[in-house]
Amino acid sequence: FEEGLDLVGGLFFQVADKPIIASLQERGLLYKAADITHQYPHCWRCHTALIYYAQPSWYIRTTQIKDGLIRENEATTWYPDHIKHGRYGDWLDNNIDWALSRKRYWGTPLPIWRCEDDHQVCVGSLWELSELTGTDQSKLDPHRPYVDEISFACPTCSKPSWRVPEVIDAWFDSGSMPFAQRGYPALPGSVDEFEGSFPADFICEAVDQTRGWFYSLMAISTLVFDRNSYKNVLVLGHIVAEDGRKMSKHLGNILEPIPLLNTHGADAVRWFMVAGGSPWSSRRVGHTTIQETVRKVLLTYWNSVSFQALYARVNEWSYGCPPEADQRHVLDRWLTSRTQTLVQGVTVALENFDTLKAGSLIQEFVDELSNWYVRRSRRRFWNGENSALSTLHETLEILTRLMAPIAPFITERVWQDLFVACDQDCVDSVHLASWPVADLTLIDERLESSMELTRRLVELGRSARAEAGMKIRQRLARALVSSSSLSRLTPELIDEIRSELNIEALESFADAGDLVDYSVKGNFRTLGRRFGKQTAAVAQAIADADPAWIAHQIAAHGILKLNWEGETDITADEVLITERPRAGWSVVGEQGETVALDVELTPELIRAGWVRELIRSIQELRKSSGLDVSDRIRVTWAGTGDQAEAIQAASEEIAAEVLAIEMTQAETPGDTWTKDEDLEITFHLTKA
Repeated sequence: FEEGLDLVGGLFFQVADKPIIASLQERGLLYKAADITHQYPHCWRCHTALIYYAQPSWYIRTTQIKDGLIRENEATTWYPDHIKHGRYGDWLDNNIDWALSRKRYWGTPLPIWRCEDDHQVCVGSLWELSELTGTDQSKLDPHRPYVDEISFACPTCSKPSWRVPEVIDAWFDSGSMPFAQRGYPALPGSVDEFEGSFPADFICEAVDQTRGWFYSLMAISTLVFDRNSYKNVLVLGHIVAEDGRKMSKHLGNILEPIPLLNTHGADAVRWFMVAGGSPWSSRRVGHTTIQETVRKVLLTYWNSVSFQALYARVNEWSYGCPPEADQRHVLDRWLTSRTQTLVQGVTVALENFDTLKAGSLIQEFVDELSNWYVRRSRRRFWNGENSALSTLHETLEILTRLMAPIAPFITERVWQDLFVACDQDCVDSVHLASWPVADLTLIDERLESSMELTRRLVELGRSARAEAGMKIRQRLARALVSSSSLSRLTPELIDEIRSELNIEALESFADAGDLVDYSVKGNFRTLGRRFGKQTAAVAQAIADADPAWIAHQIAAHGILKLNWEGETDITADEVLITERPRAGWSVVGEQGETVALDVELTPELIRAGWVRELIRSIQELRKSSGLDVSDRIRVTWAGTGDQAEAIQAASEEIAAEVLAIEMTQAETPGDTWTKDEDLEITFHLTKA
């Protein structure tokens, strides 16, 4: 032993390998020396290699309740589901006894007293310890060093019994939480409190807790009560840096929580954490990703709220007598339906612990609310239309309640300013309000589908304008869409498309005569389901037929009588038809829809474009001059030629748009007048 100390005494255990090998070799005792590459444990703080060695331990025989643990796991719902029988299920299938004790100072002392004859007593409470010692131990701090000073006569042999030196694995404390937090069953009322809250409806922790907290909770409650202590468990992924690496002080890539909250706001951080990705996936967190949350969700929501507050104030409007839902404008009916659909979708998502889905639904809705409904309804709000103001008020009230669990602070501010201040019957806080319940009678799936088509056609129309280099303010004669698309649009929705795309007419390709070229091919995916190995032959027969004839047959009858092995019915979804206008048109197609814009400009269309340009310029000057949206103005303008004639002819239209009480044409412009970037027109405005 002394020789061994002389050889390796004071050396780090891994450094000691080399002198030991050298000594064995010198003495002819070395059989083989080799390096073996393998994973090795290191301290997570200082990254020093650790040494494992065997030592005695106290165990809980969890192997005796293995069947019970597997039974309780089957009765538990896991999110994501694969962990139930995967990572966690494998752990239970290969269950071993729980090494309970630790040789440390801090921790819950192992409550076992032992005498020199090895008689052992497990003490279950301070009351029981008082009985054994014959003294009142109810005020004892049951931690080291105080509990180590307590001794009593062994009940078996009367020799002194002292507590064993070990403490308990900290995971035993966490697993005992459901009953230990209430002092069950000793404290008065603890039994009722425990039975009223056990088992828990839901718990969550990171994925590395499958063998920690998730297991200790289930193991202890199954040992004590023969049932699991939770019904549902949400397994969270880890938070990592923006580059995907684990956050670590050693790597210098950590983000301090409080500065992050101070920079972006608590709601932004909460929204990102809850709805920025699947809860069980690793989450890359950084300033850029949280800024996106602020921009796309919270600011857009806040702007919609500000819009409602502004126009309610301007029109001195208060929520009181909203029109019946079926009597409202088509945009209002659509928003009402979409709001109820949102309630339905978010509720189902949250009940299934799918916070990503819930957040995505709300984010999509907030975008539609601001960038479609509000934008398309501005004129109606300016006119103080009760239907529009009532609909947006009702929508924001429901949306605020849906967002409250994820963004509690901004929603509370909105609740106080927009609802409590205006309604004495409103509950004091959004967090005291009930969760919305979807009114299925207000959901119009057909209208929602048609509006989705409307928005898609508008996007395609805007793309067609961009390809042709046509500004949205330039009036165009018409746009063409497929007959099937046009048939799904009501006159109200057609008007929305015409207004949004600034066109005079929306027509069908079928009415365009020789302006359209058709190309047709078989849809192999749908044909294959019916024709199998004969799909290629059917597709060839479709390709050999006249494309225009096929398009007209499908448009008129919904089916095609194809001459293949006699007469075979081909349905609309089994063919892909492309309609393309000829020269003089700008065409964009996507996802089965095509929009064609007539880009030929007549003098009348050019004049209409000039008018829209001037309206834009005056509105921008109103905003930059700090005028309120309700302020009336006087406009003086100067110009010559065709543009001046167009402005003069449309002076009433311009005045109505810019809230001008008069439009005056001057001979010459003043020195400080504003000139439109695209017109030979200068103008000046003053507050009326």
